[in-house]
Amino acid sequence: MTEFRLVQVDAFADRPFTGNPAAVMPLDEWLPDEMLQAIAEENNVSETAFTIPAEDGDADYELRWFTPTTEVVLCGHATLASGHVLIGERDRIRFRTRRAGMLEVAKDGDGYAMSLPAWRAEPKPLPEVLAALGCEARETLWHPGRYALIVLDSEAEVLAVAPDFRALAAQGDILTIVTAPGSETDMVSRVFAAGAGIDEDPVTGSAHCISVPYWAERLGKDSLTAFQASRRGGHLTGRLDGDRVILGGKCVTVIEGTMRI
Repeated sequence: MTEFRLVQVDAFADRPFTGNPAAVMPLDEWLPDEMLQAIAEENNVSETAFTIPAEDGDADYELRWFTPTTEVVLCGHATLASGHVLIGERDRIRFRTRRAGMLEVAKDGDGYAMSLPAWRAEPKPLPEVLAALGCEARETLWHPGRYALIVLDSEAEVLAVAPDFRALAAQGDILTIVTAPGSETDMVSRVFAAGAGIDEDPVTGSAHCISVPYWAERLGKDSLTAFQASRRGGHLTGRLDGDRVILGGKCVTVIEGTMRI
């Protein structure tokens, strides 16, 4: 058997059992894809992040993410967790990814600031998604990375959404973001990824690549506060900086050990 370091981190959290759990497995070299997927299935958290050292000076590590059922284009909370595990004495750490470009996590007080791409969604009718969510929307928008942004009028409406997850999964691997103005924050959201094996995600960094640009334009402000209203819940900040979204949050290590394969 070979032993691999495995760390489980609650991301966008200031205490254990809040925010979004991510498993982080630093590797010396890539394992076969089917092994990476099997490890993610075994971990059974929303995302497992795998890293290997980068071979040039542009990045510190290469980074990939897997849900229990599939590899994903971008995962914010597992990127934050990877930075938390690997940053050490550095002020910042850079990750090269296969489909989301270069990502960065920097120390910021007692937390971190994470740089992700800013993605702008465009208006598009999404009747099947709305039917699966069981709600009516003020606006529906779409990003070709397969992100659906569903804008409601109030936080109460967001909290009341009760999706038909089977119907939502039938739409395919779509990250569905339901959002509205928050009662105590600039925006509130819930995020569903039934097509990727995650009915409701606790706190989703990548969803804010879509929602921060939307709310920044709608509210006329570049710096926002946000709450993702899952059962675990998570607070974060978002700042629009040109073609980047800078998300702020904290991490807590809850498990550290060894996986034997």
